[in-house]
Amino acid sequence: MKRLRWPARIGDKLLQLTAQSAGAALAWTAGADLGSGVRFLGPALLSRFEESQIELGDRVVLCSWSRWTALGVAHPVVLRTLARRAVLRIGRDTGISGGSVCAAVRVDIGERCQIGADVLISDTDFHALDPIVRREATDWSRVASAPVRIGNDVFIGSRAIVLKGVEIGDGAVIGAGSVVTRSVRSRCVAAGNPARVVREL
Repeated sequence: MKRLRWPARIGDKLLQLTAQSAGAALAWTAGADLGSGVRFLGPALLSRFEESQIELGDRVVLCSWSRWTALGVAHPVVLRTLARRAVLRIGRDTGISGGSVCAAVRVDIGERCQIGADVLISDTDFHALDPIVRREATDWSRVASAPVRIGNDVFIGSRAIVLKGVEIGDGAVIGAGSVVTRSVRSRCVAAGNPARVVREL
């Protein structure tokens, strides 16, 4: 008996439409500000703390399904603000695959950036160093936090980690699996743990 199948392109289009609708609905529910042409390839997890901001520029792409990225992703894109007055901004034409971006103070990602599979970007340590304070509910005034700024045209390789207080200059490249603990100049390549500049571009 012959089985009927959807042509692959029709199946893909239906999946994309479903993913776009679900992603846009979740972003709207979270109260995020979306530019025009923002694309959701699978529903992202957006969580906005009251009196904080999540802003996505025009044509930002959030890829949460392994089907649409070569390396696959371990989890959906996570965009989260953690405290009042926190700001998380992503510039136009930037793409993120399965990454996590958390802002307790401020995270700014520039335009035309490529954020590889499962990258983690955070401006906070999440927990206090003091073990007594650490066991209690999070009091952000007692947790080390500092803004993160990523310039335009930056490429961050898969599973890299960008920590609090870091600034990455325009056109820089961060190697896969790197742990970025200090700022990186424009137009250079940084890699390793902790990440260090290995060449100029």
